[in-house]
Amino acid sequence: MKKPDGRPLPRPTTIPYVAQWSGERDLTPLVVARGPGIAYRMGEEVPQDRYDGVLWARRSFDQGKGTARLAYTHPQRQRRAMAKLLCQVCAKPASRTKDGVLWLVEDDRGAWPDWPEGLATAHPPLCVPCAGTSLDECHHWLREKAVVVRSRASQVSGVLGAPYQLQGSVLVPQKVRMVRYDDPAIAWTLARQLVRTLYDCTLLDPAVLAA
Repeated sequence: MKKPDGRPLPRPTTIPYVAQWSGERDLTPLVVARGPGIAYRMGEEVPQDRYDGVLWARRSFDQGKGTARLAYTHPQRQRRAMAKLLCQVCAKPASRTKDGVLWLVEDDRGAWPDWPEGLATAHPPLCVPCAGTSLDECHHWLREKAVVVRSRASQVSGVLGAPYQLQGSVLVPQKVRMVRYDDPAIAWTLARQLVRTLYDCTLLDPAVLAA
């Protein structure tokens, strides 16, 4: 993989807390239709499989086993970081100042007039040192132009996951997308990442991290 200027991307030296490892097995049971939504087969679902009533994919906890799969997140670790506003890299509390909690997001300023107000993101927040490291090492942020956002308020508003549809008597997963809690499809969605919507935002240049 290469940077836009053709130079090779550096090899990351820091593995984020939310990253998935090759030794972490997919333990997700068979998904079935039950009532107005999906569930795991009778006897295979445990309370930890649901968050805010939504069914979640299940993966073993073997952090550090095998090789880091940086393009993938561990569902439960991502959920914990997002729910508790922990840094996605070191799992310590994310940076918080008078301007709010620190987030790195893709620069999409043309999306709507007051962007990033109301932006929904599946990227958990960061502390300042890890945000700087991410900009230097993370392949995602090296490919995408990133901006720093401080958000004084945010709300868990949905999930990133695959909604299922009944096609006749067959349950078929659809394309992974963001599904809000107020969307009827949420009951049919197998979640993999928690989503927060950011409010009262201040947009900053990434250079502020160096300061």
